[in-house]
Amino acid sequence: MKNIKILCWNVNGLRSIRRHGFLEWLGEELPDILCIQETRASPDQLDEVLREPPGYHTYWNYPERKGYGGVATFTKEEPLSLQTSSGVELLDIEGRIIVSEYKEFTLCNVYFPNGKRDDIRLKYKLDFYDKFFDFIESMRRENKKLVICGDYNTAHKDIDIARPKENEKISGFLPIERAWIDKLVMYGYVDTFRHFNKEPHYYTWWDLKTRARERNVGWRIDYIFITENLVASLSEAFIMSSVTGSDHCPIGIKLTVN
Repeated sequence: MKNIKILCWNVNGLRSIRRHGFLEWLGEELPDILCIQETRASPDQLDEVLREPPGYHTYWNYPERKGYGGVATFTKEEPLSLQTSSGVELLDIEGRIIVSEYKEFTLCNVYFPNGKRDDIRLKYKLDFYDKFFDFIESMRRENKKLVICGDYNTAHKDIDIARPKENEKISGFLPIERAWIDKLVMYGYVDTFRHFNKEPHYYTWWDLKTRARERNVGWRIDYIFITENLVASLSEAFIMSSVTGSDHCPIGIKLTVN
């Protein structure tokens, strides 16, 4: 049997979080795979140790716009295959996806769009959701075991947000956004954290401007979903709320596979 630890973190700027002890944290946790969102950097903007930490293969996807978005996957084991393009322009234009395939599963590292800025970005977010669903469904229908992790930018249920009533008309908690996560669940994708923990007050993002983290007034918008055919391998899912340096905290799962 093989134990695999997968961590996922929107770092809100990789160069920024480095100053908050990112490499030291990585060296202590030593995940088998780390999926990062909102790198806000391309590899050429990073020094060697951040670009490829010892013991890890690193893979990057980022938009042409500097200092914006971007995802990276750090993995101890080199994947069997890797793609940064889905073949769907809407999904690919902002460098939001890395798909890495391993013998035991296929991993999607995704930074879903934020719809708060205006109606145009909300429409882009909803269109991205729909196209991404079609993308993962095409893999699921091939009986692939999928791990889909990242910043989904939506709190699913009332339990996933500290102040649901005050935010029900705000992007990130709109009924139409939440309905898309309902759809994921309906099709058999499993919210790994809720598979083990049904309790309130667990969040992954806090507003920095209002110092919301000190009061735990947060949103759970970072998730690791898996397909049902991987549930038997899921041994643990957790939120690392004590880890600071970003407005998000890391989340993770452990799998036990043959």
